[in-house]
Amino acid sequence: MKTQYYTACSLDGFIAAPGDSLDWLFSLGNPTDSSYPAFIEDVGALAMGSATYEWMLRHVIGPEADHPEPWPYRQPTWVFTSRTLPGIPGADIRFARGDVRPVHGAMAESAAGKNIWVVGGGDLVGQFYDHGLLDELFVRFGSVTLGAGKPLLPRAIVDPPLKLISARTMGAGFAELHYEVQRR
Repeated sequence: MKTQYYTACSLDGFIAAPGDSLDWLFSLGNPTDSSYPAFIEDVGALAMGSATYEWMLRHVIGPEADHPEPWPYRQPTWVFTSRTLPGIPGADIRFARGDVRPVHGAMAESAAGKNIWVVGGGDLVGQFYDHGLLDELFVRFGSVTLGAGKPLLPRAIVDPPLKLISARTMGAGFAELHYEVQRR
């Protein structure tokens, strides 16, 4: 079991544009034409921050979405938030707050040997990293720049640096880098 950050970001290192917009991402290709389908098969539990969850409620699941869809994950999902947020009928959503360490333990138990995906945002991923709970990063760099927005991972990771495992192109719009988090 590994705890992984799988995400896409702009060339200048932002996972979302100002206002938490992900519109830039969808012009670069379909996620099903990437490593995502194989990646998600090995995921047993997810963690996401409240901004990511609320974006999904507004743009994918909720009545405000252009084409509302059902919750896309069959795995249990922990949403880290300091506010009360609505659940999604039929989805295994668990709300959490505070220290990620005890929640990570519950996620690992629920994942039953499969991987944990820290969906985002970057600050939540940073909390997992800070406590030595992050094992790998899969970053799909899109062929756009945003100039500002939510950073990929707002942490200095210098000593030891991440270890590059692989790099590959994905269609005309992405380059995917796979990193291992090294420990001292």
